[in-house]
Parts: sequence; structure tokens; C-alpha cells
Amino acid sequence: MLAIDDVHAYYGDSHVLHGVSLQIEPGKVTSLLGRNGAGKTTTLLTVMGFLTPRKGRVSLMGQDISGMAPHRISRRGVGLVPQERGIFPSLSVEENLLVAARGAHSGNGSGWQLDRIYKVFPRLAERKGNMGFQLSGGEQQLLSISRALMLNPTYLLMDEPSEGLAPLIVHEIVEVVKEVRAQGMGVLLIEQNLSVALDLGDVHYVLSKGHVCFRGDSETLAHDEAVLSTHLSV
Repeated sequence: MLAIDDVHAYYGDSHVLHGVSLQIEPGKVTSLLGRNGAGKTTTLLTVMGFLTPRKGRVSLMGQDISGMAPHRISRRGVGLVPQERGIFPSLSVEENLLVAARGAHSGNGSGWQLDRIYKVFPRLAERKGNMGFQLSGGEQQLLSISRALMLNPTYLLMDEPSEGLAPLIVHEIVEVVKEVRAQGMGVLLIEQNLSVALDLGDVHYVLSKGHVCFRGDSETLAHDEAVLSTHLSV
């Protein structure tokens, strides 16, 4: 599995993560929730190697990958859908997809290729010749997710994929996350939309000021009024 164990992460002298531990298991969606500034994106960036923990470790299938270069972590089977989408605006939709194409990792077998992407997201097929900057925000998000899937990863990290999107696009994203989970892919989902997180998440972690203050399933979280009101503003 992909695991974070007692991780302490900093931005300069600012101590952001205080002993965070969590696990992302194959075939499950692990959601990471919390208010703005709680440390959710910092956790994701630490997993991907953009930040090196000063204490603790990040491990992938038992091997320590703490602080490993992001491209090396990606090559080991970890795909990233960043909050800012990060598509190439001067490349076409199809070029954005092909630049990331890679065969399936051992044990995954998901087989995400162009034809499958276009079948799942037909609006990308319709716009395959359009440049990235010509897409709407929702289309850019679908492209960002599709590009990560073209890596054929074993684990997929998603930073607020539904933020600011129309309900129809959100539904498409929810359905594809369910599909990759069913195929055995492990997903780490950062999500502000609680209903989406409760629908998709097999296990939920709630962060507060860099600490894990809750771990549990959807039913437990949905009925924990203290956590909802204090840490999620619900």
C-alpha cells in the first residue's frame, strides 16, 4: 500500500504537518478532509516528493520514497491530479494525453489508452484537436484526470477535483473514480464537497491544524456532529 507514517512537514520554518499517518489501500478511496489551511494539500505534496518530511516516512509497497523526486515517484505508479489542473495550454487535448501515456503497472491492468479515455469522456473526443487554453474549466479538469489515468498508475492522488464545477461534470468525475476503484486502483481524494467525499470514500481522515483528528467510514463521519461542525464547518 501507499502509506504515510508520523510525517512532519514544513514550509521553511513553518511546521505544517504534525505527525500525520494514513494509508491508501488498493481498491479503496481514502478521502482527506479539513478546513482550508489544515494541511491537506501539504500532505499530498509530501507524498509526491515536492516536500521532504523532516520526520517520518512515506512508503510505497514497503519501500521508503520520502523526498524522492516527483518524476521518479510517478514512474513507480503514482498519478497526480493537481488542484490547479496543470494541463499544457499550448498542446492539443490529444497531445496532452499522449505526452503522459505509459503502460499499466504490474498488478493494475487498467489499460487506460486513448480510445478508452474518449469513450469515458466523449466531450474530450469531440475536442481532441482543441488547444488546452480553448477548453472550459470543467473540460480542463476532465483532461487533467484523463492525463493522470494515461500513466496507468497504481495509485491516484486527486486534489479537490470537483471544485467549482457544474453538477454534470462532477457526476462524470464521481463515476470514473468508482470505475478505477473497482479495477483495484487506490485513490487519495482531497475534497471540499462533503457529499462527494461521503459517496466515494471507503475511509475518511480529517485534518485539523496539521493533525489527524478523525478516522472512520462514511456512516461514522456522517453522524459525528462534533467533527462535522468543528472541523468541517457543516
